[in-house]
Amino acid sequence: MKKLALFGAAGAIGKSIAAACRQQNRSYRAVGRGVTELQKAYGTDSLAEIVTWNPEDPASVRSACRNVDVLVYLVGVPYDRFELHPAVMQKTLDGAIAEQVKKVVLIGTVYPYGQPQTARVAETHPREPHTFKGKMRKAQEDVLLKAHQEGRIQGLVLRLPDFYGPGVEKSFLHSLFQAAAHGGTANMLGPIDVPHEFVYVPDAGPVVLALADKQEAYGTWWNLAGPGTITQREIANTVFQLSGRPPKLRVAGKTMLRLIGLFNPIMRELVEMNYLLTNPVLMDDSALHRLLGIVPKTSYADGLRLTLEAYRLS
Repeated sequence: MKKLALFGAAGAIGKSIAAACRQQNRSYRAVGRGVTELQKAYGTDSLAEIVTWNPEDPASVRSACRNVDVLVYLVGVPYDRFELHPAVMQKTLDGAIAEQVKKVVLIGTVYPYGQPQTARVAETHPREPHTFKGKMRKAQEDVLLKAHQEGRIQGLVLRLPDFYGPGVEKSFLHSLFQAAAHGGTANMLGPIDVPHEFVYVPDAGPVVLALADKQEAYGTWWNLAGPGTITQREIANTVFQLSGRPPKLRVAGKTMLRLIGLFNPIMRELVEMNYLLTNPVLMDDSALHRLLGIVPKTSYADGLRLTLEAYRLS
């Protein structure tokens, strides 16, 4: 069985892929910057090999890549330092190629598509990002795809929309689940009445493993869409109804984000991406279905219920 490494394993998608590995009794390497988080997430898993790395140290990168066949790239950067994305990808690729890693799977976003030009965005949609973050994400993809075209390594990109799930604190629905489970007011980004899509995080892991094992998947990018569209207000009403609490929402739109951003640099970074809430990228993933066959997706009804149950226990 091919040796799989998850670079950036401590995040939500990394944990989902690790869970899929456990279901298949497949060993994997969990790579991250800090050993504490890795031990917390994977310390009791006999299938996991825990490795720390420093992407600024070429020897450290090579060591983390050693004896790996497939590298799943989930490495995050601070939201206000997106210029680091292509640079860290290049440093990782250099080490992977030097260690003869065969394949790299990059977990990407919808940012490189830019403003949607069609109601549903398929892989044929132009990559024309109009935001700085979109341009940096496209540059990151281009680093990998160029290396693939040159025959130095095989690479693919899997694009995900926004996501949610048990313990997914970096979802912008996190505050909603906290408020519904434990009381208080949910802080949400608006507008909240526009159709959107979300992936339930546990659904992502099996797709990543299936795609990584498909030789014909490499050299391009693929979309994984949600199980349909839904508005944030519908999500809020459902989650609060399940909790038995009356909905209490505090919605920040673009103008409010600008005001808050005067004092909070991270919130300021959200302003340029607000188009994803006013004119969202709704993905067409029919190509992925043709490639993999059945792509199981948890319904919003089940996913929201399971997520709320997990938050109640936290």
